[in-house]
Amino acid sequence: MPELPEVETIVHSLRPRLFGQRIRGLTLHRTDIVHPFGFDLAAALIGHRVTDLFRRGKRIVFQVDDDNHFFIHLGMSGRLTIQSAETSPRKHTHLLLTFGGKRSPIVVHFTDPRRFGGIWWLGTDPPQGTMGPEPLTLRASQLATRLAKTKRPIKNALLDQRLIAGVGNIYADESLFLAGLHPLRLAHTLNADEINRLMHAIKLTLRRAIHHKGSTLRDYVDGDGKRGSFQLRHNVYDRADEPCRKCHTSLSRMVIAGRSSHFCPTCQPRQ
Repeated sequence: MPELPEVETIVHSLRPRLFGQRIRGLTLHRTDIVHPFGFDLAAALIGHRVTDLFRRGKRIVFQVDDDNHFFIHLGMSGRLTIQSAETSPRKHTHLLLTFGGKRSPIVVHFTDPRRFGGIWWLGTDPPQGTMGPEPLTLRASQLATRLAKTKRPIKNALLDQRLIAGVGNIYADESLFLAGLHPLRLAHTLNADEINRLMHAIKLTLRRAIHHKGSTLRDYVDGDGKRGSFQLRHNVYDRADEPCRKCHTSLSRMVIAGRSSHFCPTCQPRQ
């Protein structure tokens, strides 16, 4: 699933091309990806200009000139890419948005083979919902307050989008490795030093991943169809049984609450 760095990279590649552009066409191949179900997305959007495009958590949020918002969530396998008007949609392309004039239109394709993603109409409501704060601006004291309220393993807590928005399986594993914390460590037992280490690790990991345009493991590409390269720099994620880059111990994998977790048993001892 695209996480914060991947979504940030997509927004960074789309925003300069779409900001200020008028939506002049919308083709929907699957109506069940629009929420609320039955909403007339074309009637709400065609003719309006994009006045903002930004990321919130794992969401790609569009604002148009009547102050309405909608967001696209990429789910597990979604792509949001700019194509030429002559490009035929790939299989599993569910939405085409056409921007700009007739002479040089910009067409954005939303493709999602596994169909866990979709489009949510927000109206004039802010795109906050029940999401937690953004990790790149979160302070350690704020993280401590949130973790103190949960007795779940720290890995589970980091995946809870109500606690912190945008961190998923990849970057939770990578952050816990940098912080030297075992994924089963109970969140409420972390002391101040461990919280500070974790907060620093989360920010450092996310910034590095954004710099390398995210991790392409299978489906993810940016808005121009380019792959990320941070997967080449993973310390633990998807590297079970390979040597730890730090201590050369064989890395471990376990399933926690239905999600795979990768860690170094030496660098991240269980307490």
